[in-house]
Amino acid sequence: MQAAVYTQYGPPDVVVQIANVEKPVPKDDDVLIKVRAASVNPLDSHLMKGGPYVVRLLLRLGKAKIKRPGVDVAGQVEAVGKNLTQFKPGDAVFGLCKGAFAEYLCAPESAFVIKPGNITFEQAASVPVAALTALQGLRDKGHIQAGQKVLINGAAGGVGTFAVQIAKSFGAHVTAVCSTRNVDMVRSIGADHVIDYTQEDFTKINPGQCYDIIFDNVGNHSLSACRRLLNPKGINLMVGILGGRGILSLLTRLVTALIWSWFISQKFVFFIAKLNKQDLTLLSELMATGKVTPVIDRCYSLNQAPEAIRYLSEHHARGKVVITLP
Repeated sequence: MQAAVYTQYGPPDVVVQIANVEKPVPKDDDVLIKVRAASVNPLDSHLMKGGPYVVRLLLRLGKAKIKRPGVDVAGQVEAVGKNLTQFKPGDAVFGLCKGAFAEYLCAPESAFVIKPGNITFEQAASVPVAALTALQGLRDKGHIQAGQKVLINGAAGGVGTFAVQIAKSFGAHVTAVCSTRNVDMVRSIGADHVIDYTQEDFTKINPGQCYDIIFDNVGNHSLSACRRLLNPKGINLMVGILGGRGILSLLTRLVTALIWSWFISQKFVFFIAKLNKQDLTLLSELMATGKVTPVIDRCYSLNQAPEAIRYLSEHHARGKVVITLP
């Protein structure tokens, strides 16, 4: 079978190759998935480039060896291990598995849930990392409640488009920050108010406006500027703040957030989403009922995987970037 692989660190156009690899065989507790679509995440590019040695050390990257990118996937069950009863061959599923940019993959059944019939494989593949980040951030870290005011910085990206819709599903009033070309799209997925950051700085307009939650996908404003926009017990959720920041700047920001959260009533929280089958099931239900609809910017073939990774890392993608397989 064919799969995207890389054996050294560097830009995707240089290091990623489409190679013939051995087709996996499911163990007793595994499912074999025929991949129909997989989506690209910023972490794919970060891990591939390796970054400074200290970053590799923190992420336990070591030498590149043979690595296969991708974790978000949707496809059809090809075979199941003898201990499994939840899935059967032919079932359409989506979930998380390393090495998703491939024709087939194996993983425990706990990594997948049934795909709703009203969404495509491409839409389903765009969900796991981005939507889990939005859901777990808003619900578990932000403790979102109906009627609260939520600001989402970077509302047009992969995580941001899910955060807007999930916040609305909880009954929140959502203010979204994005560029001019995305204003109409972000409004169409549920944002109550949209701020065009090319025209206005959200930290400087409406000085009397305060939010219960700031969901920050960008990290392009100081913590003190964001703090002024928070209610006395407001929560600032920091997502995706690694991109574009030096390691010293990143550590300073994290330490500042930790210290402030100890001594003031407002909270500054950095978090990483975790695979949770119950949460994947909830997201499936939200899509089945039309409360969440994935936004896809572009689709690429498996042979175009290097271009897909580069596009996501170098451009302001609108929603998700997806790799499709026939």
